[in-house]
Amino acid sequence: MNYSMSACATAPIATADADAVLRVAATVFEAAQGMMVTDARGRIVRVNQAFVRITGYSADEVLGQTPRLLSSGRHVPGFYASMWAAIARDGSWEGEIWNRRKNGEVYPEHLSITAVRNRDGVIINYVAALTDITLSKAANDEIRSLAFYDPLTRLPNRRLLLDRLRQVLAASSQHDSHCALMFIDLDNFKTLNDTLGHNVGDQLLQQVAERLQSGLRKGDTVARLGGDEFVVLVEGLSSGARDAGAEVEALGAKILATLNRPYELGKHLCRSTPSIGVTLFHGALPPHPDELLMQADIAMYQAKQAGRNGMRFFDRQMQDRISERAQMENDLRHAVERHRFALHYQVQVDQHGNARGAEALIRWVRDDGTMVSPASFIALAEETGLILPIGSWVLETACAQLKAWQQMPEMAHLILAINVSAQQFHQAEFGEQVRAAVQRHGIDPRLLKLELTEGVLLDKIEDTIACMQLLKAMGVRFALDDFGTGYSSLQYLKRLPLNQLKIDQSFVRDLVSDSSDQAIVRTIIAMARSLQLDVIAEGVETEAQRALLEELGCRRYQGYLFSRPVPEPQLRALVKDSPRTAAVV
Repeated sequence: MNYSMSACATAPIATADADAVLRVAATVFEAAQGMMVTDARGRIVRVNQAFVRITGYSADEVLGQTPRLLSSGRHVPGFYASMWAAIARDGSWEGEIWNRRKNGEVYPEHLSITAVRNRDGVIINYVAALTDITLSKAANDEIRSLAFYDPLTRLPNRRLLLDRLRQVLAASSQHDSHCALMFIDLDNFKTLNDTLGHNVGDQLLQQVAERLQSGLRKGDTVARLGGDEFVVLVEGLSSGARDAGAEVEALGAKILATLNRPYELGKHLCRSTPSIGVTLFHGALPPHPDELLMQADIAMYQAKQAGRNGMRFFDRQMQDRISERAQMENDLRHAVERHRFALHYQVQVDQHGNARGAEALIRWVRDDGTMVSPASFIALAEETGLILPIGSWVLETACAQLKAWQQMPEMAHLILAINVSAQQFHQAEFGEQVRAAVQRHGIDPRLLKLELTEGVLLDKIEDTIACMQLLKAMGVRFALDDFGTGYSSLQYLKRLPLNQLKIDQSFVRDLVSDSSDQAIVRTIIAMARSLQLDVIAEGVETEAQRALLEELGCRRYQGYLFSRPVPEPQLRALVKDSPRTAAVV
């Protein structure tokens, strides 16, 4: 605190007489608030016990001294000039100031100074009231820190980033340079967190924050949104979009290289890679901050889908695809709620053309009556979890159809296959769902075949085998779909209670001309025979393919050569007009 009181000149103002003012001051002098009185020249003439406690100086040590004794050295001369100008104008000043205790500690203080005048308007004293606000200021600083900064990395959080982004957007119309927002997500962070623990994960996040801060240009902002998501706001790029993009690409390459270096996390030496999404912006009509974040986020997911550890730029076509996907998800949810689906059936025949079964293939029936192929929505259904209610509907509908066929001599022998996703199969209650559906509809379980993909075998293999054995004991059949395209382990394959392997159409398409496909199909058939399994080939479209499959040892076929997937009445007509076997095989 630096008063320089002797240099102050004031204009006379109306006040109570000096004796009255001092009597009032004496009444409160020994309050908890620190009090200090100086003469007109700025020499300390009195202090109270609270002043002694706050500053560490005894009364004897400060009497006759000036308040410069307490000066922290943190304030520029202009600060004190402004203070005394206010006292000269208003007769008082109040505000926060940094002072120094006797032990050298600098602390924040709330200070008020009042000039005391006699009846003639002449200043005779200055009274200062001071409060140590170390704790309250620390609390306020902590509150501000919690509000605007991430506690783990000390980086700006989402709130402060959005505030900064609004400022940049507001200023962007005043200049011609581009800016960029980079959304950074660490690849496979959850795996590291789950395997090595959250403490190690936190260390990684802190080191990533340090590397990002050290690698950016002055003026760029790096923030942590939460989890393993970071955002970099880059300003002052070139005016041309192409040049600005090149600058960001160079910065992105630098970030990728920096974050690809190994991390020492306690006793662990780990590697972590980032996926980066970028959106550029500038101009008189900049987008909303939330829209920019969404664009960068979308681009980041494109980088992940492209193989991770890379960078992608946002573009409008990308946004359109995301919007279309969101609309399709919304429509699909409504379709699930209203059961807007139908089953079509593709016949499965033997080498003599006899209908032995059919595969039930779902169709989404839109409100205008058009049909949507499963290829267009099943992946989305799996991503959103809608595959579970859809799968339940297929199971119930297929069982109801089998029940209806039992009353038709020409259809009663058909085995009906339905596709079961890995999500659906790995539900804890899936086996009970199948058992209940079979019992509820009163069907022969030997006529129901569940087609599983190789993805089912990648997780919870022991639970998978147990569930299959339970259903197999009931009579339910199993086929392994798309065989040869996944990662089946032969060790587990021989333990699975399968009835059939299904040769994927990718091996059938060029079978006649491709010797490699012929070798693969021959191997699959030989493997199936050794495991005492039936084999069926899908995607059979020509007689040449069928003949070669028969020559190689395959006796069951499915494909356009025999029929496309058709509604049930057309399947019935097809089966009725074709040769068939009446026995269940």
